[in-house]
Amino acid sequence: MQGFARNGYGWEREGRVCACIKRRFISPVFSCRWNEAFQKEVISSRLETTHMMATAIAKAPQPPQAWVLVTGVAYYQPSLTAEYDEDSPGGDFDFFSNLVTKWEAAARLPGDSTRQVVVRSGVVLGRGGGAIGHMLLPFRLGLGGPIGSGHQFFPWIHIGDLAGILVHALEASHVQGVLNGVAPASATTNAEFARALGTALGRPAFIPFPSTVVRAIFGQERAIMLLEGQKVVPRRTLAAGYQYSFPELGVALKEIIA
Repeated sequence: MQGFARNGYGWEREGRVCACIKRRFISPVFSCRWNEAFQKEVISSRLETTHMMATAIAKAPQPPQAWVLVTGVAYYQPSLTAEYDEDSPGGDFDFFSNLVTKWEAAARLPGDSTRQVVVRSGVVLGRGGGAIGHMLLPFRLGLGGPIGSGHQFFPWIHIGDLAGILVHALEASHVQGVLNGVAPASATTNAEFARALGTALGRPAFIPFPSTVVRAIFGQERAIMLLEGQKVVPRRTLAAGYQYSFPELGVALKEIIA
């Protein structure tokens, strides 16, 4: 079950019949003007509703078997050299890393009656919108290219594999703790991603999107998510037995663009 509507239909009753529950983003980070009110909405849409769901699960007479939360790789500090797996430290250096830390804490349940999994997702690639939806028009026009220097890592995952990891986490009783929701080949730089997308579309991709423009449009805090990146590897995800359908970027983009 996805989402939690604050409409009086409580999880106290729903929790009696749910085998599993998962939580996903409510307010998309790039959808609105970045101001104090929207920052509060970003926080509340994640922390408050997640905490309410976790509280309802903890109080349920028959708690669900599994509780899976999807957060993000923003937990890990951007770096051009470091490599992060599920055991790597993070979560205490900027707005979004602190948000992920608090978000995951809000989901934590006491005891072990419900199996708990956190999937830290990279940039999700799929048809019909999302990250690719914002990129297609300029790339189709031959105006695409790297963002900023292009040297920053671009951790990504095909939407089919993100869904697959969630299903695997829900169905495989041995899976618990943190899983990195990124592709095995997600150690891709932004420039490499731009070239791969241009190749998939049969278009050049060499016109950079200047850092100053990115900061002017999105603000300093959100610009960090575009101009800086992390090299994230799914070590525990692979060890848990998940088999990727789209492990390589070229294959993933070919399926999306087709």
